[in-house]
Order: sequence, then C-alpha cells, then structure tokens
Amino acid sequence: MKIVRFEGGVGVMTDAGVMDVSAAAESMDALMGGGAEALARVRAALETGAAKPGVKLLAPVTAHPRIFGIGLNYAEHAAESKMKTQAVPTVFIKLASSVCGPGDAIVLPKNSTEPDYEAELGVVIGEGGFRIAAGDWKRHVFGYTIVNDVSARDVQLATSQWTLGKSFPTFTPVGPWVVTADEIADPHELEIALSIDSPGGSAEELQHSNTRHLIFRVPELIEYISSLVPLEPGDIISTGTPQGVGLGREPKRWLKPGEEIVITIEGIGELRNRTVAESEGGPMPA
Repeated sequence: MKIVRFEGGVGVMTDAGVMDVSAAAESMDALMGGGAEALARVRAALETGAAKPGVKLLAPVTAHPRIFGIGLNYAEHAAESKMKTQAVPTVFIKLASSVCGPGDAIVLPKNSTEPDYEAELGVVIGEGGFRIAAGDWKRHVFGYTIVNDVSARDVQLATSQWTLGKSFPTFTPVGPWVVTADEIADPHELEIALSIDSPGGSAEELQHSNTRHLIFRVPELIEYISSLVPLEPGDIISTGTPQGVGLGREPKRWLKPGEEIVITIEGIGELRNRTVAESEGGPMPA
C-alpha cells in the first residue's frame, strides 16, 4: 500500500485516487506503531471506502518525525566529496522543522550561496526498539519513501557538525507516500535518480545509481543506530545519496530559484519540488 497523509487525515493512494482510511488508521503515529493489526484495519477499510477528491498530499511522516541522515554511504559520492568513508556510519540529524511535502517549494535561504540536492531512499521505522540485531531488521521496517536531503554546503562544511546546514526550513522534502515494506522485495536493488528542470531548459539527469551500491545497508544502519539510540515508530533513516551532487561537480552546480527537482526511486514513485528564493517565497516558516 501507498500510505499518504493529507490535510485532515490518513489515506491510501490507489488507482482511483486517495482513499480516506483515517477512521481505521486513527493517525499516522498510530498506524506506523500499530504493527500488522493496524495495517489489517486499513486494508479492510479500503474494501468499503470511496476516493476522496481534491486532497493535497502532505509529507507522509508522523507528528514529530526524527530524521537520521547517513553521510557518505555510496563510495563514489564520498570520492567526489573528497571525504573518507568511515568504519561506522556517519549519522547526523535533520530537524523536523525542515520537513516539507510533495509539491511544496524548497526555499533557498538568503544566507547560503551553495544549496545542493541529494536523492535518498528513506527507511520508515514501524516497530521501535533498542539494540536491534541486524538479522531482525525486517520486523522493524514499516515501509520506504523518498527523501531529498537538501544541503547548504557553505553552512554544512563550515564546521564538523552537519545538522544546521541541512535543516533550513523546507530542506527535507519527503514523499509522496510511504510504500509498505511488503511491496518492496529488496531495498538494496532499487534504481534511484534525480533530474532538474531549469527555466527555459530541458530536464537534466544529475544522479543515477542503484541502492545495491550502499556501503552500509539497511540492516547495518538499523543495528548501529539502535545500539546507541532507541528507534521509535515513524523515525526515518535517510540512507545517503549517490554520486552526482552539485558539490562534486566541476564547476559546482548549486540550486537556483525556479528549478523543479524530480527524484525517482524504483518501486516507490517520484518526488517533485520547485525551488524559490527566500525573497520570492515569502518569509521563512517561524
């Protein structure tokens, strides 16, 4: 199932449109933490539900998502960034205030001249846990989504701490839905690509790889993070980006206002967002 969140409820994207399953799901938090029983209630609701027209999709996350970003998790991206991969995963946090949804504008802030894009597979945690064994990883995955780990490189790389440079408002587009884990046979065999359509030009593919090239795979990431911090329902592990980011190009390729970024991941779909300058997009969210 493709689980969506819209203004006023929780739904499932079907061929007929968004089916409102709010009564069965209760909330995104309850659904992601409710295990097989919660998913069974949603499937039953689909049999009698009707499509809900004209809904605006929101980021398919819980009320207070925690986003664990993974840096340098493709060898070629580490090389283009001129950084060494570590013996353990490089983990940083993206603040919940940076999340936006499909179709929302990415606001390029006034105090950064080097905004960059990063296509990533997002792993959404269902059942939480502390010190989860790698062999038990599947029991803890609710599903998969798309994340754009937008990064202000000048802010990010000014210090050794990456969180603030990756957490400007709107710097974490997520969506358009969460595909439940039963529909993805292997998260390590998915094509992943990013293209940008600039004003007056044609779409240019800038990233294209496959999740088989992840250095630290989903079982290892779940085991490592949960060995230090208990994972909770609704947490997102953004597994890292492949080569082709603006930082690694010569000349550098930074995001500009008026561009449409399209990220496609096999088996999930595509996430689209346009960029606007802070002055054009109004004030930054409070």
